[in-house]
Amino acid sequence: MTASCEPRRAPPRRPESPFSWCFVGVISVTLVLLLPTSFGRCGEPPLYQSMQLKGTPKSSYLPGEKIFYECKPGYYYSFNYVLKTFCEKNSTWFPVDEACYKKSCPTPNVKSGKVYDPQGGFGLDKEAHFYCDYGFYLKGEPILTCKLSGDKVLWDHDIPTCEKILCDAPGKISNGKYTDSWKVVFEFNEVVTYTCDPSNGTQEYSLIGESTLTCFGPGKWSSDPPQCKVVQCKPPVLKHGKPVTEMKTNFSYHDEVAFRCRKGFYLNGSNPVFCGGNSTWEPAMPRCIRGSKSTRSTKPPVTSYLGYLNLREVSSSEEIVELAPGTIALFSLTIFVGIAVIFISVYKCLHRAKKG
Repeated sequence: MTASCEPRRAPPRRPESPFSWCFVGVISVTLVLLLPTSFGRCGEPPLYQSMQLKGTPKSSYLPGEKIFYECKPGYYYSFNYVLKTFCEKNSTWFPVDEACYKKSCPTPNVKSGKVYDPQGGFGLDKEAHFYCDYGFYLKGEPILTCKLSGDKVLWDHDIPTCEKILCDAPGKISNGKYTDSWKVVFEFNEVVTYTCDPSNGTQEYSLIGESTLTCFGPGKWSSDPPQCKVVQCKPPVLKHGKPVTEMKTNFSYHDEVAFRCRKGFYLNGSNPVFCGGNSTWEPAMPRCIRGSKSTRSTKPPVTSYLGYLNLREVSSSEEIVELAPGTIALFSLTIFVGIAVIFISVYKCLHRAKKG
């Protein structure tokens, strides 16, 4: 038996799978490494009105990662534990309440006055209103606001003061004087009275203006000082009229004169007039006007009021046309006959219905 010289062939190799176990290992390791960073993350830290985050915030945080807060400027912290929170496993931040409070400005104290807090307290951004006692005036701003200055809170203006109302001596006048003229300063509501000196001539001085002045504000009197001078008005003359007051050669300050007009004239203007401080008659002299003064009422007639029947408006012509007696009789007879016909018709209808 002859041996074959043909070489032996190796059995065919199994084709390699495109799916490599090395690839599986790489994927597995990547997933393991990415799991902590893909799940259980927290987003940006929560914001608070009174607290701010310490340091620079990140876009995301790992579970268990802590962050710390501090009070914002103008706020203070009254507890002894640290302001912090942490990222929980369910991707939420552990809840933390507001723990900082607004700082308050120093309570203002005003002597001879009062301070009012309309918003309750004098904390940051709140106001203080100031008032003075009777007889005092406020010097400074009446309303202050508690504002932030760096890390402190301060009033935006100086605290006002309440000063006593005082007046300097009122002005001196010629030919006159006032009471307590020796004083240099007068207090609130204090009064001075002016009088005129005796005249060396035949005419006495008249006091023109207010005789009594009152100190009512810081450096303010109730009116200007009066004047003392001789006032003489000449007898008034009214054309087409005459005075009804006794006439004198000269009239003094505040003397009055009344007038009336002659027959056929009526008085137009002020009546009476008086002698003014400038030796002239005030107000302006009246006039006598020829004719009779109109007595027409300025009020509208009764017929112009709403609801009043004005026959002139109802009529189509300017005057109401009166009906002739025959026309009135015919009109009345027509109405009577119409009523009679209506009654007869109704009676017949009722009688027939009864028989039926």
